[in-house]
Amino acid sequence: MSAEPRQRAPRWLTGAGTAVRRTGLPGQLKAAARRPAVAVSHLRRGQEPPSGLGGTEARPGARLEDGYAVLRVVRGEGGGAFGQGYRLRGWCGDLTVTCAPGPTRLAAPGITLAALRQPDGEYPTDVLRGIRHWSANQPELTRWLNSVRARHGEALRLVVWDDTGFDLPWELFWLPEDAARALPGGPLGALTVVSRWTTVRDLSQDLPRETGDCAGRVLGYLHQDMADDGQVFAPYAHRLHRRMTPFLHDLDTLPDATGLVYFGCHGTYGDTVPRLTLGDFSWAELNEEPMAVLGRDRSLVCLNACDSGRAVKNRAQGEEELRGFAELFLRKGAGGCIVTAGRVGDQEARRLVRQLVREVARHPYRPVPQTLRSFRAGALAEFGPTDRLPRRLDDDGRLDSAGQKRVLRLLYAFMFQFYGHPRTTLRLTAAEGPDARAGGGHGR
Repeated sequence: MSAEPRQRAPRWLTGAGTAVRRTGLPGQLKAAARRPAVAVSHLRRGQEPPSGLGGTEARPGARLEDGYAVLRVVRGEGGGAFGQGYRLRGWCGDLTVTCAPGPTRLAAPGITLAALRQPDGEYPTDVLRGIRHWSANQPELTRWLNSVRARHGEALRLVVWDDTGFDLPWELFWLPEDAARALPGGPLGALTVVSRWTTVRDLSQDLPRETGDCAGRVLGYLHQDMADDGQVFAPYAHRLHRRMTPFLHDLDTLPDATGLVYFGCHGTYGDTVPRLTLGDFSWAELNEEPMAVLGRDRSLVCLNACDSGRAVKNRAQGEEELRGFAELFLRKGAGGCIVTAGRVGDQEARRLVRQLVREVARHPYRPVPQTLRSFRAGALAEFGPTDRLPRRLDDDGRLDSAGQKRVLRLLYAFMFQFYGHPRTTLRLTAAEGPDARAGGGHGR
């Protein structure tokens, strides 16, 4: 998360502006060592994980344990006049849905959460209305989602495996009420537990391999602009750095069990992999780091940085693969990743992410995606009825800034996404000694 001081505020706050992008230096891409295969804990014993989904006619529904559903989304081929599109397939036992690319399944830049807070970005109310319009254009998917909700209720765990790179806001997919089956309407991520997945390069293309049981200390890097984030970790054993190099050294050598690896820093996004950065390190530079602690402890990684959940096709370096920070840290061994879907650089966003991390840490036996769902549901309840959203302008033609900020707060609650197994938990070691209780343990 970053205030990005060189950026102008979005046009609905101060007027139109031009985005300024920083470019990371390209580095050599160095693949991490392949981890040994582990049985997928939520797949039935004696069966292979599904592979090549979305591009084959396989029907893997019977392979999932009861209560799990998967929505697989990939770029569509032969979009023709429709432009860049996507196909999707969902399965949950015998309940399946398949949709080919078409005029209502296209890249939709106007509804991505990345469209918020850009200098030339969309009004929050326009983004939310656009998401509701996009959702209404997916009747087949809506019927399938309501069918699996009706079958499994609160026990449903949905994994969205999206390899499009289109930044589609699945947690905000708006479902209509189904009174006949007593199903409330609203955004998907507040109605059921949703986790995400992406194809992890260097591993077979399957679902999350094992339940993340993230336990131990906090290891963090905090940019000077985000030093206050360290207050969240005062009750827990922690080691926080203000410089990236010693932090990365610890991430490879720290002997203590590490449950959470936290980045609080600036992040940038661009249309090529070299333009993806965290804390002034490019994706390629971070890709070269061993990060042995992740592979050893399967730590949860939290990237409190702008656009940290976005990914791009790596055509600039000669491959069609989707690359981003979620894929990088999962490949290094992370037990799960919390990332952001766009630019979250103001005080309201900082308050929300601290609240979220605090809630995750306070519930060591509650799966992280379940805490995220509760977090979103709380924001929705605080917002109130959504049948009539604020307008951009009042009857006198004046911008309703208060209404826009109110909607923005709701969208922020859905900005944080979780990649990993739906049962992943986080158990942090309690602080000991006066230095830890006072929030000490800071590195260089």
